[in-house]
Amino acid sequence: MTNNFPTSVLAGFGLGASLIVAIGSQNVFVLRQGLKSQHVFAVSTICFLCDTLLISLGAGGFSRLVASSPALMKATLWGGVVFLFAYGVRSFRAAAKPGTLTTDAGEEQQAGLGRVALTALSLSLLNPHAFLDTVVLLGSLAGHYTGTSRLFFALGAISASFTWFYLLGFGAMALAPLFRKPQAWRALDILVGCTMWAIAAKLALAG
Repeated sequence: MTNNFPTSVLAGFGLGASLIVAIGSQNVFVLRQGLKSQHVFAVSTICFLCDTLLISLGAGGFSRLVASSPALMKATLWGGVVFLFAYGVRSFRAAAKPGTLTTDAGEEQQAGLGRVALTALSLSLLNPHAFLDTVVLLGSLAGHYTGTSRLFFALGAISASFTWFYLLGFGAMALAPLFRKPQAWRALDILVGCTMWAIAAKLALAG
């Protein structure tokens, strides 16, 4: 394809947005942290930087290596299934304990930055659904572009990731007053658990 800056960037942005906006484990975690007003900037930044890494790997040609290794694909997939299932269990356990559904200072102290950052990294890098979307799918489409057009395409997708994660994290803070009741947190934890298990089941069936 020709080196058309606006076309390549818009194509990358559109594809990146269509892949990232869909409800997934990474998004629901960013949403939850935004509602709690807890480490929002750090979580949004970690998710954005991880996406940037995966998009860069895909656009750089790593997608061909991954696609050519069935063993790597299967190991990535089943590792993600186990992780997502375990995170779903954690969410359902939280929903069953009203005492864990408040957002007071005590809870914020318990959920330190290190723990939250590790969870964000795990959901970003150990989730095969996100890995396949960014590295394999987006990377394979980036392969249709040559020269600087591929770079522009990748930058467009990275821009979509930047826009989405910060908008989701800080936008969720505006909804925090709606989640002062334990029932609202219970419903959210149930939604998170169902989302994790649905993605895990989809991946397991695909494997």
